[in-house]
Amino acid sequence: MPLTIIVTRDVEMRYRGFLTSVMLEIAPGVYVAPEMSAAVRTRVWNVMTEWWEALGRGSLTLVWRDTRAAGHLRIENLGEPPRTIVDADGVLLAKRKQD
Repeated sequence: MPLTIIVTRDVEMRYRGFLTSVMLEIAPGVYVAPEMSAAVRTRVWNVMTEWWEALGRGSLTLVWRDTRAAGHLRIENLGEPPRTIVDADGVLLAKRKQD
């Protein structure tokens, strides 16, 4: 079970209440769970996605370790341009996805 991180910015207080019930808030808007299962991570992100689609305010970023992804990191975004991790000759870069 990998480390999971969610970063929130300019979102309603309901996100904070929900996220602190399943994760530790280590800084304002930054939540971590050292051993969150994929099933729990998916359920939490589904709730975040439903709320964000209904409220349409702020941004959320979900990051977790995925050994199949470049740099062994997977990123999901709501409200900001999506990013992917790119391995450029051993240097990891965050690249905005182009539509």
